[in-house]
Amino acid sequence: MDKDRIAGAAKDAAGKVEGVIGRATGDERTEASGRAREATGTVQNLYGQAKDAVRDASDAATSYAKDALDSDVYRDGTQAITAKVRDNPLGSLLIAGGIGFALAMLMTRPPRRRPNRFGY
Repeated sequence: MDKDRIAGAAKDAAGKVEGVIGRATGDERTEASGRAREATGTVQNLYGQAKDAVRDASDAATSYAKDALDSDVYRDGTQAITAKVRDNPLGSLLIAGGIGFALAMLMTRPPRRRPNRFGY
């Protein structure tokens, strides 16, 4: 649990109490302050929940990546590619160069033309 969630929940509870006290005494200023504190606590709590969700997702992705690296399929595929490159280095070099050229063509774009100022 993230510290922002704990602090947000505390601010939320304090804001609710302050709002109830302001409503009970008829003090609009205290009630508004309580609502503002409650909103601040809610936002901070949601921020903490988002941080927890991102942390959980990154942990899951890391474990999936580690499992993939440890699997035999990855190791077998790497060994197969290594054997193909050893058997035919020139073909492998041409394929790698073609892929690099294609990526360079995809990543660059032609220069933008200036719009015609006079409409013709």
